[in-house]
Amino acid sequence: MPSPARVTFSAGSAGNYQIDSMLTVTGEPLPAATRLHVHEGAWQPAPGAVWSLLGVSGHVRYVEHAEKQRLAGVTPALGRPEATRAALIPIRKSEAWWNLAQDERRAILESQSQHIALGLRYLPAIARRLSHSRELGEPFDFLTWFEYAPEHGALFDELLHALRLTEEWRYVEREVDVRLTRL
Repeated sequence: MPSPARVTFSAGSAGNYQIDSMLTVTGEPLPAATRLHVHEGAWQPAPGAVWSLLGVSGHVRYVEHAEKQRLAGVTPALGRPEATRAALIPIRKSEAWWNLAQDERRAILESQSQHIALGLRYLPAIARRLSHSRELGEPFDFLTWFEYAPEHGALFDELLHALRLTEEWRYVEREVDVRLTRL
C-alpha cells in the first residue's frame, strides 16, 4: 500500500496537460482554463492558476480484504507511456451521504451500486487514483484521476455512464468532468 501522497491540480494557461473539455455534470462549474498542472508532493498551487484543488491519496476505504487483493492484482500504475488521455473528476457528495454511518455508505457503495465490482471490469485499461479533500476544507470531497490510452476512451465513457446510474450517485451534488491530453 503506498503511503499517503499530496497532490495539487492547478488549472490556468500552463501545465503538463491540455484541457480538452470541462463538463459540469451537476452543481457549480469550475472556471475555464486551457491547461492543467499536476503536482505531487507538497501542496503547491501553480502561479497564475485560475483554480487549484488539493487532495491526499492514501489508504483505500470502503473495501473488504478480498476486494483489496483483487484491485491490487490488476490496477495499473499511473504514468504509463501509452496512457496519454486523462480525466480529473472532482466530486462533492451531499450532507445526507456524510450523515450515514460507515457501514451504510459501504452498503450503498458496493452492495447496491457495485462500485468496486464495476470498476474492476475496466482494469487494467483505465488507471485510477482517488484523492480525498473533504477533511482539507476543499470545495470537493474526492478528486478522481483517471489515465487511459486513446483507444480506451469509449471504455472510459462506458464506465462513467454506468457509475452515474448507480444508487450512490443520488448523493452527488457537485461533479465536474475535466478531460485532458498529456503534452
